[in-house]
Amino acid sequence: MENKLDDYISLLNEEQKQAVVHEGSPLLILAGAGSGKTRVITTKVAYLIKEKEVNPYSILAVTFTKKAANEMRTRAITLEPESEKAAIKTFHSFGSWFLRKYADRIGVSSSFTVYDDEGMALLLREVEPSLSSKEATAVAKQISLAKDYCCLPDDDLTFLASEFDIAEIYKKYNQRLRAIGNADFGDLIMLPYMSLKNDLSIASEVHARFKVIMVDEYQDSNIAQYKLLQELSGVKTGNDSYVCVVGDDDQSIYHFRGAEVKNILSFPDQFPGTQIIKLEKNYRSMGLILKAADAVVSHNVSRLGKTLEATRGEGKKPVLAYLEDQTQEAQFCSELIMKSLEKGGSYNDWAILYRTNAQSLTFEKEFIRKKIPYKIIGSLKFYEREEIKDTLAYLSFFVNKKDVVSFRRIVNKPVRGIGDKTLDKIIQSATVYNQEKDDFEYKDLISALKDIKSDLTKKAQEGAENFIHLYEKWETNFDPEKNLSEFIKKLIIDSGLEDLHKAGDNIEGTQRVMNLHELVNAGVPYKCTLEGLIDFLDAINLDRLIEEENELSSDEFVTLITLHNTKGLEYNKVIITGLEDGVFPRQDKLGADLEEERRLFYVGITRAKDELYITCTKRRLMYGSFKMMQPSVFLSEAKDAFKVIGQKPVPYAYNTYSPYGARSFGSQGSGAEGDSKWKVGVKVYHDDYGYGIITSAKTTEENEFLIEVNFESGYRKRFLPVYQSRSLTIIKD
Repeated sequence: MENKLDDYISLLNEEQKQAVVHEGSPLLILAGAGSGKTRVITTKVAYLIKEKEVNPYSILAVTFTKKAANEMRTRAITLEPESEKAAIKTFHSFGSWFLRKYADRIGVSSSFTVYDDEGMALLLREVEPSLSSKEATAVAKQISLAKDYCCLPDDDLTFLASEFDIAEIYKKYNQRLRAIGNADFGDLIMLPYMSLKNDLSIASEVHARFKVIMVDEYQDSNIAQYKLLQELSGVKTGNDSYVCVVGDDDQSIYHFRGAEVKNILSFPDQFPGTQIIKLEKNYRSMGLILKAADAVVSHNVSRLGKTLEATRGEGKKPVLAYLEDQTQEAQFCSELIMKSLEKGGSYNDWAILYRTNAQSLTFEKEFIRKKIPYKIIGSLKFYEREEIKDTLAYLSFFVNKKDVVSFRRIVNKPVRGIGDKTLDKIIQSATVYNQEKDDFEYKDLISALKDIKSDLTKKAQEGAENFIHLYEKWETNFDPEKNLSEFIKKLIIDSGLEDLHKAGDNIEGTQRVMNLHELVNAGVPYKCTLEGLIDFLDAINLDRLIEEENELSSDEFVTLITLHNTKGLEYNKVIITGLEDGVFPRQDKLGADLEEERRLFYVGITRAKDELYITCTKRRLMYGSFKMMQPSVFLSEAKDAFKVIGQKPVPYAYNTYSPYGARSFGSQGSGAEGDSKWKVGVKVYHDDYGYGIITSAKTTEENEFLIEVNFESGYRKRFLPVYQSRSLTIIKD
């Protein structure tokens, strides 16, 4: 045990050693992907205690997840048992400890409980009964965001863009929260910050206790956590605490959760005299993979800058595959996996990365057909997601109106005033005893609903009529000349499921509507007939059965995972899919958020240890129709980093095609009359690219009218207006 720490330090590279033994001035350890930062921070804790004789009781080390905190504590204790006395915590567990210690001076009960989003919403409905359940959930999110910025009810809250009187509701909520002595998650950071800032006696006690303050994953900190660090360190009052933060500005990808990359970028300015030590030796990825990562992230302006150096050699050049569509994309992935197995590889070697959860469906279907075991990390399998189950229940009930299970799920979703007791009555009325057969018979539930409708409350009657009308309307929506996706699309809209889950997306930051669109895509191969619908549902049920069999027969699996969920993980072989503008980067990220999207690509690339593949499709199914895609802007930025296979799509207008190749939209805007409005200098708005101005307008040799637009986002695009009636509009002065 005596030599364990010395032996450990001897294994560190020069920059890691410098970071471990550094003392005095504030320290920013800029730790690149795979550079061994956890080893450095845990060794530093042990080193301070054993070699510098720092009292472990005076060390505070915080990180963001319980798993990371436990790992840090375990590794530090292994090197130096006295590390057990150090405060190694998550930000929120430190906040909880702080509030309990100083509860009587802060205004909370020492036995407080912490409200999560659901608890906040319930309390909000107590203080503001006019709020619906959904509205209370939305307000809870807004109050949480305010607390993440350390904003009180009397502060300027316009940045929340709330449709409610958020200041008044927030004030009432906080008063009730204080009155009952409880706290919410936002309080665990904001209240310690405010206490340290406003109560000199608490501040002096805390500064006397903690002489060493270390923060891991600092690039993920939000404004409240940044302000708390400033107060803990006493940097504003000249306190002599030693401050060390570890992070990577190139891996700041959680702005949607409140993380602010500027916290790490401005650290040297906020903590004068800061020394920066860069950990650039990468122990994970091969050299040519790291060159691709650097080629991408070097285009970001807001970064401190570093270049990763491989310790494992150059390896294979990453591959960029241009493919026809997402079906070919999934086939490409499955072929790579199967070929690697023939050479002795493992399913566990592989990870398929994508920007949004909705993209998983095509891979799931392909892997089920090929009997490739897979596991989705961080989310449910496609057909297990709530919004997908809702839609399939609507479709299943349409096929069989005696399907009581589906009926129970959908008749009051969205809410139609049909509660559980009413639902039981309806189902009971559908059950009829036949004396002659001495058995029960079951009517279809639409008929039962019609029979019992007059006995329901007025609100339930309206809901029943709405539900009956939906199904009678849909019976006329079959058209054998179309594909089933048209039917599914109408069902999702008419039933209210799209609006329901769109509202949920806005409140929870989820992507349920995108998943619904992907289900619409799944209906493309089937005819818009009752037989086509039955075949569609049969195929899904068969897929799920095969999926269960595959799970039972294999301990190995391919990982399917979103790019955000890969943070901190690594895989031998990685395929990053969907590198098209509008998919990755997402179309709503093409402006100010483009640098974060680029950092997300960097994170994905640096998950790969041995092999990296990138895919880009020429066209992609979007809500039942093929949309012609442009290669991601990131690919042109790093074009020399990849070995290219397949043919890169040539520049073209941003058109939409039906699954059978026919243009989706009619001739609106065509001809001399239509063309005359698309003039040079006219201002336009595009759903994907934002505001722009027409810089060129002409008729091509193929007799098609073509315009070129310069957008404020920096993009320059060409369009055939005849096919852009839904996405490109003229802005009138």
